[in-house]
Amino acid sequence: MSRMLRPALTLFAGFTLLLGLGYPLLVTAVSQALFPWQANGSVLAVGGRPIGSELIGQSFSAPGYFWGRPSATAPLPYDGLASGGSNLGPTNPAELAAVQSAVAALRRADPAQAGKPVPVGLVTASGSGLDPDISLAGADYQVERVARARGMSAREVRQLVARHAHRPWLGLFGEPRVNVLALNLALDGLHPVRMR
Repeated sequence: MSRMLRPALTLFAGFTLLLGLGYPLLVTAVSQALFPWQANGSVLAVGGRPIGSELIGQSFSAPGYFWGRPSATAPLPYDGLASGGSNLGPTNPAELAAVQSAVAALRRADPAQAGKPVPVGLVTASGSGLDPDISLAGADYQVERVARARGMSAREVRQLVARHAHRPWLGLFGEPRVNVLALNLALDGLHPVRMR
């Protein structure tokens, strides 16, 4: 029995050190050396103070800010510990009510857009419920409201959106999009919201 137990324990200890300690340390060192921004959570900061991650959405509701996709996390919006979609189908009454509520909130915030169709990404949550990006159509829908609230021209705001737009990788993979937090921070840096 001891002849079989000794090699088994030796292999267990060796693999524990190799795969439980060595491999994670190697991956951490390589990621810190080659991709420090991503490895440390892609944290955006203002004046050295962390504001949020570029990878997790945040809730914005003031008219001078771009709003992101609705969050499906509960009880707090954009809670990374509760990531997951609502799993409600498009004909589910609860999903329909949530979409209608989001459409109504967008139209209340900008009555001038009442006749314009609302981009679906502004009224439905993503699969994770944490999506930090909106489509360029979703950003364009909000340009007039943001411009009015900040006393800017719509052209200035559209140019800022265009500068922060992410295009599909290699022109093929993914959709054109813009990170809401990065865009709102750029807006604050360019033209702070007027206090009323």
